[in-house]
Amino acid sequence: MRVRKPDCVTDPKLGGEEEDRFVMVWISPFAIKGVALGMKAVTINQYGDPSVLTYTDVKRPEPKSDEVLVHTRAAAVNPVDWKIRQGMGEMFGLQLPIILGCEIAGTIEAVGSDVRDFKEGAPVYAYVSLQRNGGYAEYTIAKTDEIAPKPESLDFENAAAVAVGALTSQQAIFDTARLQGGQKILITGASGGVGLMAVQLAKANGAFVIATASGKNENFVRSLGADEFVDYTREKFEEVVKEVDVVYDTVGGDTLERSFQTLKRGGFLVTTVTPPSQEKAEKFGIRTAMVSVLPSAQQLGEINRLIAAGELKPHIAMVLPLAEVRKAHQFSESGRTRGKIILQPG
Repeated sequence: MRVRKPDCVTDPKLGGEEEDRFVMVWISPFAIKGVALGMKAVTINQYGDPSVLTYTDVKRPEPKSDEVLVHTRAAAVNPVDWKIRQGMGEMFGLQLPIILGCEIAGTIEAVGSDVRDFKEGAPVYAYVSLQRNGGYAEYTIAKTDEIAPKPESLDFENAAAVAVGALTSQQAIFDTARLQGGQKILITGASGGVGLMAVQLAKANGAFVIATASGKNENFVRSLGADEFVDYTREKFEEVVKEVDVVYDTVGGDTLERSFQTLKRGGFLVTTVTPPSQEKAEKFGIRTAMVSVLPSAQQLGEINRLIAAGELKPHIAMVLPLAEVRKAHQFSESGRTRGKIILQPG
């Protein structure tokens, strides 16, 4: 092909004026195929506060045979993101530098050779494994058992606010604690990204829902379906809530410790934060567990049906450009957001 020499390049062998000169260049098609495509992403090269988050250019990943490459249109911020940033990366087997983010929505850019159920261009959403670099990027790798078709009623920002909260709550409340219709459940931190999904899922399955949050969020939490509300800033929930079948704790710390007192004997306390005391569980005659969310395309399919039926809705606290990720982490760490913080790559 004929390529005009760039104006900034001079070649003494050519002589004369440069602007009308051409050179013949042959570019191997194999060289083009081998070019490493780039993308914008947020990386951390060391652990620390939000200042270690760097918006930069990195190599675009390529899907393996059982993977897809997702063009990320929206990515959610979750507490696990800033906990990894603070130093928990090694716990998940990650090595620096790390691209954070595990909750995304976007369109499929490319598929691996063994992928049959997804096609290029399909809109999807996902919770992707924490063992890989993640979703704070223009492109993200996902396994086929981590993704599902995007709910038709949701845009990409709202779709990115679903997977972690819904999957965590489904696996904790029903798969682990075995909550049944007609039983009572106490949900702490009910206005957060996980708690608000838990309220809706428990209500959709016929449970009596008692929720805690600050008073300013009462109307919001009740709109999700909570039957009773406790303003933790004005009263101690363990003094007014008794004999529940299940406690779902999304707060941890002192809130977790006080939750034991609200359960009936034989009840179940499940938390997403820290392992509960087994000694205390024996004292109160209850069962306990700590859950960590697992990817599940099958459960995302069930969640899609609830969304289509209007029984499950995400809620967004704010949407920020990916380049403003430091601000997003600061808001998330404050613990005062209602719903999810969403980042938009590109």
